[in-house]
Amino acid sequence: MNQAQKQRIQQALDDFRIETPTWGFADTGTRFGKFLQDAAAIDINDKLADAGQVHAFTGFCPSVALHVLWDFSADQPASAIAQLGKKYGVRIGAINPNLFQDQIYKYGSLCNRDDQIRSAAVKHLLESAELAKQTGSPLVAIWLADGSNYPGQANIRWRKRALVETLRPLHEALTADQQILLEYKPFEPAFYHTDLADWGMSYLIAKEVGPRTRVLVDTGHHYLSQNIEQIVAWLLDTEMLGGFHFNDRRYADDDLTFGSIDPYQAFRIFHEIHFFGWETGQTPQIPYMIDQSHIDKPKIEAMIQTAVTAQELYVKAAAVDHEKLSRHQERNEQVDAEECLRAAFFADVRPTIVEWRQQHKLPLDPLPAFRQSGYEARVASERKARRVELGITSSGSYA
Repeated sequence: MNQAQKQRIQQALDDFRIETPTWGFADTGTRFGKFLQDAAAIDINDKLADAGQVHAFTGFCPSVALHVLWDFSADQPASAIAQLGKKYGVRIGAINPNLFQDQIYKYGSLCNRDDQIRSAAVKHLLESAELAKQTGSPLVAIWLADGSNYPGQANIRWRKRALVETLRPLHEALTADQQILLEYKPFEPAFYHTDLADWGMSYLIAKEVGPRTRVLVDTGHHYLSQNIEQIVAWLLDTEMLGGFHFNDRRYADDDLTFGSIDPYQAFRIFHEIHFFGWETGQTPQIPYMIDQSHIDKPKIEAMIQTAVTAQELYVKAAAVDHEKLSRHQERNEQVDAEECLRAAFFADVRPTIVEWRQQHKLPLDPLPAFRQSGYEARVASERKARRVELGITSSGSYA
């Protein structure tokens, strides 16, 4: 490994940050129901406390994404939540509106044909923008469930125009240093057409809405054979990559632990980002966020496992010899070019990461260190008792 590679690895360790989501610490499930864990977070205080544990043991998870419907309430000001985050050593990250759970959204939210429902959805977005300002969040991340289930059910072109019109008020409400991130998804809950079904649709809508709008790539929101790193490369080149929701999947949008199924794909995505940085001379400032449903894994352990995996794959990608790779690409030396990636992917960067942890006075192995802390057993006992008091049972759907 040459000196330039070593410098890139060290820089990657210093630069890498990944955001945890509040919903990853709470009880979640599937459309069939949810299964409770004693240590799962019950309220926003628990969620931020748990996120603080992840950051304390890893050292690179300083922000937490919040969900408007699940995390904010009328009796707790948004500014108080931001202060609560500071108490636990984290800051507020992306604000996520909810445009899919209310009964009025049966036939869509921003793309609904009913003027009053569209107005209600826009009002919710503007409230989300205000929450972002009050918590100091730079991002409003939108996942749109709108779509239709049968041919002929919807005027697809009308809905596209409606989407642009309803997003523009949000764009105008944001400050110059805030952004809208537009997520996309090929299907579910709609199974005939989804209004933001792929990166191209998200890109086009973002361009029409305004310059503070970017594309959010969820690694689970693609067809099985999709070349996600190509999408990332194109969005980088057009300055439209707004951020990531990291997870993994076996079949569709399974929200599995990042890197648990295809770590090489995650590595290839990170490689495109590092390669772009090497070519342009500046590291892209990209919000990396986790979006997973830990149905049966212990919540905090799964989040630590994800974060550590993401860090390792990011560092591996930084180890690619870009100078050599570029020469092989120019000469169309396919085998040698591929070997540049394989050499970095199979390299053991863990000793370097351990050194970095030593330098920053962090646990040398975050997962065992967390287990030894006794935090999970302590909060499990306390939260189990609170669930009994609150009358929380195992019934319920994904939340």
